[in-house]
Amino acid sequence: MTVKPPSVSDDDRQLKRAVDSLRHTTGVDLTFGGVVTRGRHAQLTEFAGNSTRALMGLTLGFGMGLGGKAVALHRPVAVNDYANSKRISHHYDLMVAAEGIRAVVAAPVVVNRTVRAVMYGAVRQSVGLGDRTVDAVMDTARALEQNLAVRDEVVRRLGRLDEPAVAADRAPEPASPRWETIREAYAELRVLAQHLTDSDLRDRVAALSDKLVDAKAPTARHSTDPVLSSRELDVLSCVALGWTNTDVAKELGLRTETVKSYLRSAMSRLGCHSRLEAVMTARRLGLLP
Repeated sequence: MTVKPPSVSDDDRQLKRAVDSLRHTTGVDLTFGGVVTRGRHAQLTEFAGNSTRALMGLTLGFGMGLGGKAVALHRPVAVNDYANSKRISHHYDLMVAAEGIRAVVAAPVVVNRTVRAVMYGAVRQSVGLGDRTVDAVMDTARALEQNLAVRDEVVRRLGRLDEPAVAADRAPEPASPRWETIREAYAELRVLAQHLTDSDLRDRVAALSDKLVDAKAPTARHSTDPVLSSRELDVLSCVALGWTNTDVAKELGLRTETVKSYLRSAMSRLGCHSRLEAVMTARRLGLLP
């Protein structure tokens, strides 16, 4: 299984969703942003509410302008009157004036100490943005950070499965160390999916975990075979790694009693009387890798 590293285009896609969501949430005149390369230079590519193309494609110098400063400081920066602010450089005044922007807040998107993107919220009047708007920009940036960090972790963990020693046309033996790695990756992917705020990305991670189940030799399914819910599979995949109910609850963000309830339900559907029996039956039926 060859896994490519996350591409800039995927970062752009995630950023566009965040920019659109931010404008819908705050109702400000304009939201926009850009992906940052090498933690230094952002190119503004994603816009919602712009009236001109004056800022489209603009590359920000490190520390320059509002966004460049946010990137350099690794923290949000806001001004209520961009043209007259003494807190920032004015390298981009002509483009900002053409778009009619006055009050602006910029927030960096920082993943593992590296700035991956910068996001803005702006209005066309010289007024205070207000804590609610500033907080919304910061919260959206934090959510994007989480999505990017989880996506990176998914790629990293899937990369562990890329072992050339196993022939491409032959599934690993069920008891082999490689197969245990696949089972571990499957459970980890299901756990990671719970921490994603982007529903589309969450669905993509779920689809990847399903591919790991299919990596085993196909199991014939019958209409009378039991079916487990998504949450039951989440819990059972973690139990299969030897985790306690407390461990599972912590990782999935559930109460321990809720984990027990899902486990009892899965055991009942599978006609089993123990955790181990439930795991083995689910594997035999092709519900777990």
